[in-house]
Amino acid sequence: MPLATYKHFSARQLNLMLFAANIIGAMIYLRAVSPSWAIPEERAHGVYSVTGEPFVWALYALPILTGFGLLNLAWGAYICAKRKWRNGYLLLAITMAWLVAVWIDFAHH
Repeated sequence: MPLATYKHFSARQLNLMLFAANIIGAMIYLRAVSPSWAIPEERAHGVYSVTGEPFVWALYALPILTGFGLLNLAWGAYICAKRKWRNGYLLLAITMAWLVAVWIDFAHH
């Protein structure tokens, strides 16, 4: 059923739900990739093991990043198609949140 048939469902609610889903997704991403982070005690003793870290990262990170990337691409296409430029601010905020999450992830490698 199209969204227009729901009388109590607005585009604003959809944008807020997508915003919240992305914030939760960024937290899930950080939790999922944390096993690939370097152990601080090992780094302090000079141990730099990288044997399985890229595989662990790719196994957990790529599906999450791909899924939310496609979701945000569709959201951006919706914003452009409907010319709802104010909703673009939420998408820009989400883009910054994902960049911060990826920065935190790579800072721990």
